[in-house]
Amino acid sequence: MRVLIAPDKFAGTLTAVEACDAIAEGWARRAPDDALDLAPMADGGPGFVDVLHAALGGELLAITVEAPHGERVPATVLFVEDVAYIETAQAVGLHLMDGGAEFGDSFGVGEQIVAAVESGARKVVVGLGGSGTNDGGAGVLAALGATSDGILDSGAIALDTVTTVDLGPARERLAGVELVAATDVDNPLTGLFGATKTFGPQKGIEEDRIVEIDGVLERFAAATDRRTSLEKGAGAAGGIGFALLALGATREPGIALVAEHVRLAERARAADLVVTGEGAFDFSSRSGKVPYGVAEIAADALRPCIALAGQVLVGSREMRALGIESAYSLVDLVGEERAFADPAGSLADLAERTARTWSR
Repeated sequence: MRVLIAPDKFAGTLTAVEACDAIAEGWARRAPDDALDLAPMADGGPGFVDVLHAALGGELLAITVEAPHGERVPATVLFVEDVAYIETAQAVGLHLMDGGAEFGDSFGVGEQIVAAVESGARKVVVGLGGSGTNDGGAGVLAALGATSDGILDSGAIALDTVTTVDLGPARERLAGVELVAATDVDNPLTGLFGATKTFGPQKGIEEDRIVEIDGVLERFAAATDRRTSLEKGAGAAGGIGFALLALGATREPGIALVAEHVRLAERARAADLVVTGEGAFDFSSRSGKVPYGVAEIAADALRPCIALAGQVLVGSREMRALGIESAYSLVDLVGEERAFADPAGSLADLAERTARTWSR
């Protein structure tokens, strides 16, 4: 039997590569004769550069950039000929936040883009996901040279001072460079399904601050490019998607971009079963996340797709709406304590048990 293993990261515990290896180890214990094809995936968030580097090769440029609260942190830019790939989580990831998202800025992502352009990139693909900021991408615009009558690089809390934004200098700096926003979600910048309302709480914005911060971003959008703020993906990475789209970027779902580069459709057609996974499998997985994207590709190839996850938070009906035949929970098998203490071993055990059902 041929099994394609294509998981995302298990946030906070395993990278996509580590998750892939753990699933393969456990599966092989139960079904040693199965042919396993490992394809670690990413949707634009953490692991985006590593997954593409493994698939495409290329050269890594090591740089340092400004984190959301001013310290300098390491980041890498992947070059494949004259195309540069950037992972925003390296500069503004949740793991770098020290305080609420309303105080952090995305200036470091702009520095990543500047480094790519100054190193000769003619196309810059920016992976959006896993961010801890919520500044509408104002910091990105500041780093690229945009000017304003207010402060762009001190987080959402400072955007109340902004009434006008001139994108001209930033667009000039990017002249001749194709910009691509690889998003993991399709939310607009503001409103009921916007960046603040949807993702603000998990980034540390208190509930009683949500409406106010969303209003700040509404006014920032009006001063910058109101129409673009309503586009799909503008709310990605706390609004960095908005900044990139306002600068002329095209939007592409991160999972589709990665799937194309790793030839996932071709590999799915050669498999009998597709296995995907992520830390928390819930209905938000439909908005550009890896399991849904992998399941769509498996369905096109007429192959069944199952998911292994840290937690499964959907019922069977919702699961099948996402294209997943069955989903299996790490926490349900080994308990939360062991799942976090030994994530790789626990995931291998879950894969071994799952193989009893699915391997021939």
